Amino acid sequence: MDVVIGLEVHVQLNRLKTKLFCSCPLDYHGREPNTHVCPVCLGLPGAMPVINREAVRSAIKVALALNAEINPVMRFDRKNYFYPDLPKGFQISQYDMPLAWGGYVTIETESGEKRVTLKRIHMEEDPGKLSYKGSITTAKYSLIDYNRSGAPLLEIVTEPVLRSPKEARTFLNTLRIILEYLDVFDGDLEGAMRVDANISIAGGGRVEIKNISSFKGVERALAYEITRQKNLMRRGRKIERETRHFDEANSITVSLRSKEEEQDYRYFPEPDLVPIYTSEFVDDVKDALPEMPWEKRERLIKQYSLSLEKAKILVLDPKMADYFERVAKEIDPRVAASWIVDVLRGELNYRDMSFSEGERRLNSDELVELLTYFLKGRITEKGVVEVIRTKLDHGGSVEEIIQSKGLFSIPQDEIDRLCREAIEKNPKAVEDYRAGKKQAANFLVGYVMKMTEGRADPGETARKIREILEEIS
Repeated sequence: MDVVIGLEVHVQLNRLKTKLFCSCPLDYHGREPNTHVCPVCLGLPGAMPVINREAVRSAIKVALALNAEINPVMRFDRKNYFYPDLPKGFQISQYDMPLAWGGYVTIETESGEKRVTLKRIHMEEDPGKLSYKGSITTAKYSLIDYNRSGAPLLEIVTEPVLRSPKEARTFLNTLRIILEYLDVFDGDLEGAMRVDANISIAGGGRVEIKNISSFKGVERALAYEITRQKNLMRRGRKIERETRHFDEANSITVSLRSKEEEQDYRYFPEPDLVPIYTSEFVDDVKDALPEMPWEKRERLIKQYSLSLEKAKILVLDPKMADYFERVAKEIDPRVAASWIVDVLRGELNYRDMSFSEGERRLNSDELVELLTYFLKGRITEKGVVEVIRTKLDHGGSVEEIIQSKGLFSIPQDEIDRLCREAIEKNPKAVEDYRAGKKQAANFLVGYVMKMTEGRADPGETARKIREILEEIS
């Protein structure tokens, strides 16, 4: 059975200072409900919207990066529907004259690269936020916070070209990376990216799953919905066109209402806003486009002689790529890339910590200090990992952690003395080595590591043990 998936991705342009049609500040996260509001975003009678020009610039920046064709003239429309989170009774959105048409995002799948084509990109205002005590299906009442009402949104609509939940999640991850490179969007903020997923199986009606708030949630919702629809079809049941809600707690979708059609929204031009001629913005925005992830990946490979695999991972987060380049100014770039990609990133993932948070706990100067100790032989690889873990969990200065945990390496002359002592005290291991049991040297290395509480460099210790054994043999 062929699965067809299309996504409507709502991206909040939350790097801006103010809302789309008023001067209310956008830094409402963590604030008291209904404190970042005014007559415009509350839809009070007589309040008039005024377009935020920086929002238009940010939207055009996204459209250009996504290879879309920008309309020379765009117009806002009223999308009429009645819901508590819309105080005006309509949403200011775009219909037949949106910001841009077409475009594409290239993703990597198991079978190679795939171009996910876009249908359109349009601007609109965010509605308020409904909060439920429990789930949407069991709550006895809902509360409304209008702080989010009027925040600038982009809706990015794909063509129905995705074929699996995994492809959908990969697309969303790739899109998020592009948006963060453009510096129009902070994906760590609550509500920054929300997804409506449309899914159908050949022979069945199209079902829309509304307001999924996480990429993992999109994958789980689609997987459940595919199973649900296939089971219905096996039993000879018809798949009805409807809108469903994803219940995160139970990983299921539940029916909300029959699927609306475009005519149900009674679109008509917004009379309080004039059409916008985008040509006055496009050239300036083109000149201001930053280095994109695929461009940075190729530059890192060429400039720092990195492998393709390391470069691909570094550019997954613009903050991680910038962090690497700061470290690479002081440390061998390949050493820096290895520690950042293989160790630091792994420790952050284990703690479910963003790179931004990790950078606040272990900044690039501190990693340079730590790796300098390592490259000079003053601390072992194990010691570096221990310092990174301690910094992420508890903080403190690099040198204080090394001192307090006794992580500074033992001098080479002391290692030499301990190696000879290990050989003298373990004649049976020496006899085994002479008899051809080369693994006996590993026992002696372990003996030295135990005596030094892991502070000896294991590679150097093994080399010295074998050197002495060869001498006395």
